[in-house]
Amino acid sequence: MNIWLIASGLGFLFHGLLILWVGNLPWAFRAGKKPIYEKGSSSAFQIFWLDQYSYIGLVLTLVGLAQMVGGGLN
Repeated sequence: MNIWLIASGLGFLFHGLLILWVGNLPWAFRAGKKPIYEKGSSSAFQIFWLDQYSYIGLVLTLVGLAQMVGGGLN
């Protein structure tokens, strides 16, 4: 059991889940249709960055889970 992997995994998990709470899942994983905005508009820019933000949250959550499991198995 590696306490540092578990502790950092909890940190990654916490931050990832907070981001997912604010940004929800990325549009690729949602059941509804993705909104269509005019190319180059400020709304299209905002939805793009919110989607990227959601992917970051998803990756942080998965990395945190992997670190916690890896730290617990060592």
